[in-house]
Amino acid sequence: MHSFEMIHSAGAPAALGPYSQAVRAAGLLFVSGQLGLDPQTGELVSDEIRQQTIRVMDNLKAVLAAANLDFSNVVRADIFITSMKDFPLVNEIYASYFPGEYRCARQTVEVSALPRGAKVEISLIAAEKA
Repeated sequence: MHSFEMIHSAGAPAALGPYSQAVRAAGLLFVSGQLGLDPQTGELVSDEIRQQTIRVMDNLKAVLAAANLDFSNVVRADIFITSMKDFPLVNEIYASYFPGEYRCARQTVEVSALPRGAKVEISLIAAEKA
């Protein structure tokens, strides 16, 4: 029998559909994709990619913290952006959230559209440290 735990943080926006912000299973935390939505209003913080990316990373940080984890626990990230022209800026902001030289596995994909007209979405997988 598997044991799963749904994780929720008030510091990140509520799920937009029938899913959880994150689920802990077998020592891993699977964090659903986060958009640049303000947790209080549920609206995009800005049309600007910089502000959206910062909010995405802050939302991810809040969900990790609700599971007593942080970016040093992240083993994989998936980044979806609507324009590769934004990649250098998204990459710079993303990297600033990780401690020291640590870098998890990652992929970045350009997509034609994201929910709510967002320009960036990031999901994570984190592992508990032994």
